[in-house]
Amino acid sequence: MLKVAPSGDAAHAGHFTDYAQRLASLLAGQDWTGAVALADELFDCWRTGRQVFLIGNGGAGGSAVHLANDFLYPISKRKGSGLRAQALLANPAVLTCLANDEGYDQIFAYQLAAHARADDVLIAISGSGNSKNILVALDEARRIGMRSYALVGFNGGKAKELADVAIHFETNDMQLAEDAQMIVGHMLMQYLFSQRDNVERS
Repeated sequence: MLKVAPSGDAAHAGHFTDYAQRLASLLAGQDWTGAVALADELFDCWRTGRQVFLIGNGGAGGSAVHLANDFLYPISKRKGSGLRAQALLANPAVLTCLANDEGYDQIFAYQLAAHARADDVLIAISGSGNSKNILVALDEARRIGMRSYALVGFNGGKAKELADVAIHFETNDMQLAEDAQMIVGHMLMQYLFSQRDNVERS
């Protein structure tokens, strides 16, 4: 078993304290209006059976897959319950087919065109808010008549304007932006879990 010797110089410990303080400050100054709107939207999706699609690239893509899982099962832990949620980057055969044949910017839009219907919900997760495939997907969501939400960092990018509702964490730190996006996801998951006894699927 590997043993790490304690360091005589604890200066690097300040890095961890500083990171925690910066994240806490970002969350403390956040306007949660958009998150509340998304919570209400997801609850209605759960109640009515509307579908929820999540997209993202890189770390944001990992968050999309994680949250699709949280919305499918942990919000209820009851067979036949849970949101009809899926992350559109979870199938590598579909992604590589579309990227190869239609271009990487189309990998989400083509899936929405096949699977989504009017009044379904798109959650786009992006650090910069400027990834081309995110923007194309938001345009496709509007064409279909979906409701769209963008979880973005930095200045929000073009996604902040294209989405129906933007949950914008104004930070130029990609890791803090990704942390905050996952925290919102877990806030939503715990809120929905608290409402599991109020869901009556029509």
